[in-house]
Amino acid sequence: MTEYVICVDKNDTPVSQEEKLAAHQKGLLHRAFSGFVFNNKKELLIQQRALNKYHNPGIWSNTVCSHPRPKEKTLDAVSRRLKEEFGFTANFKEIGHLLYHQTFSNGLIEYEFDHIFVAQYGGQKIMPDPNEIQDWRWIKKEDLHKEIQQYPDFFSFWLKEILKNDLLKGAF
Repeated sequence: MTEYVICVDKNDTPVSQEEKLAAHQKGLLHRAFSGFVFNNKKELLIQQRALNKYHNPGIWSNTVCSHPRPKEKTLDAVSRRLKEEFGFTANFKEIGHLLYHQTFSNGLIEYEFDHIFVAQYGGQKIMPDPNEIQDWRWIKKEDLHKEIQQYPDFFSFWLKEILKNDLLKGAF
């Protein structure tokens, strides 16, 4: 199935849709989301992206990140991807957004209006899809910051931007 993204202006108003890979090749601004699931110890569930991902393979990132499909609500999309990638559900709430632009060494461009969502883990069984996730773990805020400082290339650009802009204040 061909995946499409919602191209937006800098106010997140939809202007068109584009095939997902083409949007990243052309550097088109499009809607995205980053989901963060926390446990009762205020640890964040992070994932190491599968090696078959077309960009940032093997890189550690937040719980889920992707794009809503045309006509799909962003809240529905983050919930869908959590179920597809980790096999469980959570009640997400949006806490902010971030606009960023980054060109990767393979020529792909992330130019995204990224909606930031948080949720509390409810103790469900975690069943990661190996096509999406190579590894996963829970991590404390101070340990994540320390690892990013020591090994910045091991973590996704958008995760570092979200942390740098303090968009998880109060959640983490």
